Amino acid sequence: MALSRLHALPDNDLARGQALLIGPGADADLAVFDPERTQIVQHFFSDHKALADRGFQLVDEPQGQSALAVVFAPRSRDLAQARIAQAVAHLPEGAPLWIDGLKGEGIDSLLREMRGLLPVDEVHSRAHGKIFRVTLPGQGWLPAGWAAADIQAAPGMVTRPGVFSADGPDPGSALLAQHLPDKLPARIVDLGAGWGWLSAQILTRPSVQVLHLVEADKVALDCARRNITDPRAVFHWADALGFSLPEPVNGVVMNPPFHQSRAAEPRLGAGFIQTAARLLTGAGRLWMVANRHLPYEEPLCAAFADVQELGGDSRFKILTATGAGRGSQSRRGRRG
Repeated sequence: MALSRLHALPDNDLARGQALLIGPGADADLAVFDPERTQIVQHFFSDHKALADRGFQLVDEPQGQSALAVVFAPRSRDLAQARIAQAVAHLPEGAPLWIDGLKGEGIDSLLREMRGLLPVDEVHSRAHGKIFRVTLPGQGWLPAGWAAADIQAAPGMVTRPGVFSADGPDPGSALLAQHLPDKLPARIVDLGAGWGWLSAQILTRPSVQVLHLVEADKVALDCARRNITDPRAVFHWADALGFSLPEPVNGVVMNPPFHQSRAAEPRLGAGFIQTAARLLTGAGRLWMVANRHLPYEEPLCAAFADVQELGGDSRFKILTATGAGRGSQSRRGRRG
C-alpha cells in the first residue's frame, strides 16, 4: 500500500500516547495505530465513513492534546500548511510531528520548506513518497499565514484552503450557469455542490421550491451553509455516487469531478450521471458541464432517452438530458 511508509514510525513514538492523524484516506495502512488511542480528522465523506467503520475515532476538530501527530500532505500547498498548523496546535513542545506524502504531489517541496523552519530529524523514502519527522520546539516558529482562514472567493461568499476552486467560481460552473433556463424545475439537486456558487445562481430562479446541495467535502459544504441562507436550500454531506432521496426530483445540475489525485478518472463523472438518472423523474432534466475531451455522451445515452449539447467553448461542453431510465431508446442531438 502507498501509505506503508507509516511503518517507519519508531515504537518509542507510537508508545507516547494518543495519536492525531490529519487527512488519511480510506486506503491508508494504519496498522501501527491503536484505534482506541487515535483521533482522525478527515472531512471527505467516503474516507470518513471507511475509517470510522474500521473503529477509529473521527473528529471535525481534534480534542485536547495528542502525544504525536501525522499529517498526510495533500496536493494543495495551502491545505498542507493548514493541516500542519492544525496538528501543531494540538501538540506539546517536544512532540514528534510526522509528515507523509507522495513525490508527485509536492512532498519534496514541503520537505524543503519545513527544513527552512526547523531541523528535520528523519526522512524515509518508499512507495513513491516520503515521510519525515520534526520535533516541535517552542512557540513562534510556524508562519502566521499557515493556519486555515477564510478566502473571499466571490462577493459575500467564502471558501477555505483545499476546497475545489477555492479562489473563485470554477469557469465550467460559470459557463453552465449561463446556459440554465430562466425557469427551472421546482425540485432540484446540485450534485457536487462545492461551496455553493452554482447553487446560488440556481436560487435566483423563483420557480425553484427546494434545492438539495450534495457535497462530499464537509469543509466545502460548511462554506456553502455560510454562503447560502435561502430557506429553500437543503444541505447533504454525502457521497454523490450513493446519494438518494425519498422522492424523485425534476432537475439535476452538476459540474462533476473527473480527477482522483492527479489522474483523470472519467468514471467518476459517469457515476454522477447514473446518480442523476436515479434521482430524476422520467420527465425530469439534467444539466451538466464537462471538459470537452471527456467521453460522457456514452453513459448519458445509456441512462437517458434524449441527450443534447446546448453549447460550450473550446474547453467545456454543456450537456442536457431527459427521459431517465429509457436509455435504450436514446438519441443524440444539438441545440444551439
